Amino acid sequence: MRIAAIQIACQEGPDGNLEKAADWIARAAKQGAQVICLPELFRSHYLCQTEDSAAFDLAEPVPGPSTERLGRVAREHGVVVIVPLFEKRAPGLYHNSVAVVNEHGALSGLYRKMHIPDDPGYYEKFYFTPGDLGFKTFDTPFGPIGTLICWDQWYPEGARLTALQGAAVLFYPTAIGWHPHEKESCGAAQHDAWRTVQRGHAIANGIYVAAVNRIGFEAAPDGNGGIEFWGRSFIADPQGVVLAEASTDREEILTADVDRAHLEEIRRGWPFLRDRRIDAYTPITQRWLDA
Repeated sequence: MRIAAIQIACQEGPDGNLEKAADWIARAAKQGAQVICLPELFRSHYLCQTEDSAAFDLAEPVPGPSTERLGRVAREHGVVVIVPLFEKRAPGLYHNSVAVVNEHGALSGLYRKMHIPDDPGYYEKFYFTPGDLGFKTFDTPFGPIGTLICWDQWYPEGARLTALQGAAVLFYPTAIGWHPHEKESCGAAQHDAWRTVQRGHAIANGIYVAAVNRIGFEAAPDGNGGIEFWGRSFIADPQGVVLAEASTDREEILTADVDRAHLEEIRRGWPFLRDRRIDAYTPITQRWLDA
């Protein structure tokens, strides 16, 4: 299975971003990619820098404009597309979601972001209801894939539960970057932590991981600061080896081959799934273990 991560800068207008995404998917398909992933919430600037009820107008149903337009591209090129979107489920009920569109252009399934952050510049709890579909793996003709979204990437439980359903690769569409005033003091540590934790998911689960970020500086709508998205999308193998990594500031396509034989070989040598003590993990469902 050849996978692709599309790293782009996102504009304000949703229609322009949608057409741009369609173009980049076609480019990735011409490079031999079979499963192609876009960045989180790619149809607009990252809308959660402020709390603004007017931004709900950016939401769309599933199926809807994004799945229909990119479904035509998927069908034309015979590829699977991972489509991150701002889902309008019902009036007043919204999710940060991923639609998986198959090689026939049809909807294969939906994942809704489970972990919702609430930090300065990342006010997602104002917009998104936590996912209620659980952690999922989707079968494709090229191999099984798992999809998680951005803040999910810090949680080993989500990676594990997706891997246990047979995914060969975990995709993490992402919108992450630096607050400019923090970059000098802690920017390197923040980026290194982000890269390290996802490589750790690849290693601990014997699985491929693809983190797909956006680039560019996006000013906050209220004029108070903004976010410099750091790019650096990457694909890692089951030993955490980085097979491909993007720049901090260029739009580009990363591709890598997901080798099922290599995955099997690594899991035989590092049998973490075999040696799990499932009889001892019940307390993990507790919020905190009091003494």
